[in-house]
This record gives sequence, structure tokens and C-alpha cells, in this order.
Amino acid sequence: MTLEHEGAGGVDAHHHLWDPADGGHGWLLAPEHAAIRRRYDVEDLRAVLPPGVGATVLVQALASTAESERLLAVAAGSDLVAGVVGWADLTAPGVGDELERLRSRPGGDRLVGARHLAQDEPDPGWLARPDVARGIATAGRHGLVVDLLVRAPQRAAALTAARAAPDVAFVLDHAGKPGISDAEWEPWASFVAELAALPNVSCKLSGLLTEAAPGGRDVATLRPYADLVLRCFGPDRAMFGSDWPVCELAGGYPAVRTTTEGLLADLLPAERAAVLGATARRVYGL
Repeated sequence: MTLEHEGAGGVDAHHHLWDPADGGHGWLLAPEHAAIRRRYDVEDLRAVLPPGVGATVLVQALASTAESERLLAVAAGSDLVAGVVGWADLTAPGVGDELERLRSRPGGDRLVGARHLAQDEPDPGWLARPDVARGIATAGRHGLVVDLLVRAPQRAAALTAARAAPDVAFVLDHAGKPGISDAEWEPWASFVAELAALPNVSCKLSGLLTEAAPGGRDVATLRPYADLVLRCFGPDRAMFGSDWPVCELAGGYPAVRTTTEGLLADLLPAERAAVLGATARRVYGL
């Protein structure tokens, strides 16, 4: 079973849409990001999706509730975007009210998760702060999944946050961003194993191509990382995500699709179906 043969059940559990004209996308100004420094909308996504992907999860890219409102409005007018992982200030005492306000906006019924760009916080322990823990617990009480976007410095805090909130569903984005270009294995592998030991955490098999060096964006290089994720989390807690349009920097959607199929080739059909759609539908309640 490939992405093409997944049927309507296929889900891309992680992609973005943005318009640099909205402001705030300072990271796009870096020279290495020039190729994706443009507007991306739903029709751009639809043009590159493989036939088997019938639903997507749209993920925030700005620490902005205004962006979250725009993403929800996109979902409201789309038959493709089944869920939105938005942003709200988790440190704010009134974060619950803000989540309710977002739920009241057009497309608010598609709000399935919350994410903060923790990898960009100056404090690597941000996720473990008491005020953030309160915000995470509030998001969980509102039925939202909390996405974890971390690199190596934030891993310890991510573990603390997930352990402290066993009733909240967490999803690790991009497999925790292993340093594939530097051949990192440890301590990333131990982090994945420890996080996977928590039953409330799932993992996105996404973003691996962009973490690899240009000459190592192939199945052979990425297989050890994908195999560890699948072994630790299992297919029922692992989900495919394209990280489009960021993946345009590493071969685009066709490269992600082909590589993912290679990484899942040894799984049973039911296991592939879980990674390619069923896990995301269950975890996010799509």
C-alpha cells in the first residue's frame, strides 16, 4: 500500500500555508529559504498532493492568534483541511478563554491542536515552566493535542512536559529533529525511546529530508531514524507528515512521498495504513 493506493483515508498530518505579506515570517528572509519565500495556499497544496491523501492537518508557523484565525478560516472553506494545529499563548492566565474564542471563529470546529515554537525560545527549559504546564493542561482540557516542536536543547523539557501531563495527548513533530546531517544518533535515540515510553505521546514521521545533508536524502540514510521511531512508537502512534512547503527545500513533495514509501516498505499493509492516515485521524480526532 503506497500513498497513491491509500484511498480517501490517507492523511498528511503536517503542512503549512503562509503569505510573507502577512508579516512575522522573518525566518524566510534567510538566503537558504529564498525558494519558499512566497505565498502558499490550499490550491498550491492540492496540486502536489498524491492521489491517496484525502485530508490534511494544517499547522501554525507564527506565534500569532491572528494567523490561527486565518488558518481556521482556510479550513472552513476547504474540503481538504480536516484539522488545524493553531497557536495561543500558553503562558497567559486566560488561555482557556482564548481557545474558546478561536473555537467560536469560522472553522473553529477544525481546531484540533496547539503548538508553540519552543525550538525558538531562548530558554531551552520553556516547555517545563510552571506557567506553560498550566497552559498545556488547559489545552488538554479543551480537547486539544499539544504538538512538540523541539531540537536537541529542548528535548529534556519536552520529556518533563509530557510526563507532567499524562492526560494530555502530545505529538512530537519531525521525530524530534535528529541531527541527521551530522550523523547524530545519541542522545536523540534515547530521547525518542524515553518519550515513546509515555502512552500519551505520538510521533510524526516528517521533516527527515530537511534534517539530512543534500547528499544523504535517501532511504538508506534515513532508514535507521525511521526504523527507531516505528520500533519505539509503533505504527499506531506514528503518522506521516510532509512538512510542505518546507520540504520544497529538499526535493519537494515527490521526494517526501517516494522516500516515505521506501521507509514503510517492510511494514504490513495495516501498519502502513496506520502511519499513512489512521493514526492521525485517531490522535487528532479528524
